[in-house]
Amino acid sequence: MPHDPGPAFRALHKPGDPFVLANAWDLGSARMLAAMGAEALATTSAGHAFTLGRTDMGRVSRDEALAHAEAMVTATPLPVSGDFENGFGDAPETVAETIRLACEVGLAGCSIEDTALPGTEPYEPELAVERIKAAVAASRALPRDFVLVARADGIMNGHYDIEEALRRVQAYAEAGADCIYVPIPPSMADIARICSAVPCPVNALAAGPFTKVSRSEFAAAGVARISLGSALARATHKLIADAADAMFTRGDFGLLGGISGGEVDALLEKGN
Repeated sequence: MPHDPGPAFRALHKPGDPFVLANAWDLGSARMLAAMGAEALATTSAGHAFTLGRTDMGRVSRDEALAHAEAMVTATPLPVSGDFENGFGDAPETVAETIRLACEVGLAGCSIEDTALPGTEPYEPELAVERIKAAVAASRALPRDFVLVARADGIMNGHYDIEEALRRVQAYAEAGADCIYVPIPPSMADIARICSAVPCPVNALAAGPFTKVSRSEFAAAGVARISLGSALARATHKLIADAADAMFTRGDFGLLGGISGGEVDALLEKGN
């Protein structure tokens, strides 16, 4: 991997010409996605938690997330961004330290959300902005480039509406965030509003109803980056659930056809 993955990663963020940021949950999925054409990878906090037998939302420690991210960085030559939830603490100083540690393990960037984990309530707007300001200051002081993403998760979590999300992301952008991310807003029209409301690139999440939206439609809205979140990990777990249900309730093994071992081996070698 290049000594500084940041510039190549930053260059991918082109409003109106979005790249797919492929969220992988282990080294095998990372290498397969790299082999299949991913230009950059990201961790997924939920997907990582699943590999540890845990539920989502604040169940993985910072040390665990950093070790996982470092392993992902070494798995392929691609830039990797960290899904680092709320920065692993409420205080702005904790978020700043997380940014410094993220750089040390080789990440090209990371995202920080405004949810007071392990609950779902958002931070008060003033604290949310202070946390992003601290993250920005830490990222600007790093010895290399680093793409900082500020997330407004209150719509997805059911705690504020699109108007509040817009106020928050405008404040995050003013604080210096490199990219803005509002997971699962009500509509594509709202995604377009978000893209128009901030001067920096916008990430959209291809999950839930937005799995039916094409890349060209995201591009027309002004999106610069399309991430998968835990959607691909959840799709994999759905296959496990469906196959297990068929096996254990009906004695049906028909869902076990899948991809051949040789094909997987070839992809793992190619993505290395």
